[in-house]
Amino acid sequence: MKALILCAGFGTRLGALTSGIPKPLLPIEGEPLVGYTLALLARSNVTDVTINLHYLGPLIEAYVGGGERFGVNVSYVNEEILLGTAGTVRSLATSFADDDALVVYGDLLLDVDLPAMIAHHREREASGTLMLHKRARSNSAVTIDQESRITSFRERPDSSDATSRVDAWVNSGVAILSPRLRARITATMPSDLPRDLYAPLVDREPLFGFPLNGYRCAIDSPERYEEACGAVRAGRVRRP
Repeated sequence: MKALILCAGFGTRLGALTSGIPKPLLPIEGEPLVGYTLALLARSNVTDVTINLHYLGPLIEAYVGGGERFGVNVSYVNEEILLGTAGTVRSLATSFADDDALVVYGDLLLDVDLPAMIAHHREREASGTLMLHKRARSNSAVTIDQESRITSFRERPDSSDATSRVDAWVNSGVAILSPRLRARITATMPSDLPRDLYAPLVDREPLFGFPLNGYRCAIDSPERYEEACGAVRAGRVRRP
């Protein structure tokens, strides 16, 4: 299985923290964020990794290099114009070929059991498997049945939607996408995985949820950045 780490974004919600540094290079107790993701992939035997770049991309490439010190093989794709999360996946059709693709958002600090997620995906012959966690008032609202199949996926639900006001399953930003599902991504750019792939296809493709089984923090605010640093200090996340 090949992996894609989405690292092209500007990180504007972090304000001054990302004024001169891309979010994947934010230091988390002495190690840039992307280093934690690469180390997790190596521990999970996912060693063929692509990173997409845009904002201050050369800094990421200079730090990661070929990925050897993390135990992975890293290649890069530079986006002069941002393609969106789904657009980037679509652009890598040749690189992924007929293999499943593990997609990880680059602003996540994770310490999870990826091999268990991969097994879950393969056992169910899923078109796609999304890591899910519970949270109120998130960007997404997901329902799953007893077999963990996703029965609905609502992106940016209205505040009147009951699922946006309770502890609901939500998208965690980690997904396994089969070639069949990736072929469904339209040529419209930029395109977004939740909005343009998961939500419209949930009734037509077997999409499954995999409940979060470890630590996950989306570093999308200064407060979440401090939370992530604290998790590493507390030993909740393994260091690279």
